[in-house]
Amino acid sequence: MLNLPNALASLRILLAPLMFWIILNPELFTDNGFHITWNYYTASLLFVLASATDFFDGYIAREWNQMTTLGAILDPLADKMLTLAAFIGLMMIGEASAWTIYIIIVRELFITGIRTVAVSEGISVKASWAGKVKTVAQMIAIGFLLMHWPFGAELLWIAVALTVYSGLEYLWGFKTAIVKDNN
Repeated sequence: MLNLPNALASLRILLAPLMFWIILNPELFTDNGFHITWNYYTASLLFVLASATDFFDGYIAREWNQMTTLGAILDPLADKMLTLAAFIGLMMIGEASAWTIYIIIVRELFITGIRTVAVSEGISVKASWAGKVKTVAQMIAIGFLLMHWPFGAELLWIAVALTVYSGLEYLWGFKTAIVKDNN
């Protein structure tokens, strides 16, 4: 069912490859007489706009009672597409460590798989506070890295630690839900 929250998640999916392309093509700006920072600003603006849709789609879905099975799958998928587009683009231009990106990708794919299985089984594995803090930490790290600000690499390692911790928390929640469902 297409509703406003699902449309916002779909918009996030469309903005992710555009941002990725801009990260990888700074000559779009420099060849046209603009300073390289315009590349940073544009990629960052797209990331912020797409990230805002993440907040609003969840808020609207809860407040307007528009939560759907499609939304439960589409929202985390859109989140992953956005953050992975940023992280992979940053890695490709040498702004992010390949190890940090590898750890984040493995965790994100694993947890997305678990959440998809949970939804298909009718099991609710809600986003935890650690997962929300992880998302904020990743977004801040991406912002610092996109803007080429100091401490971006350090913030990325903090995001990695929170990513691993929240992944373990999701795994524990899924295991607990499965045991409870089987009893």
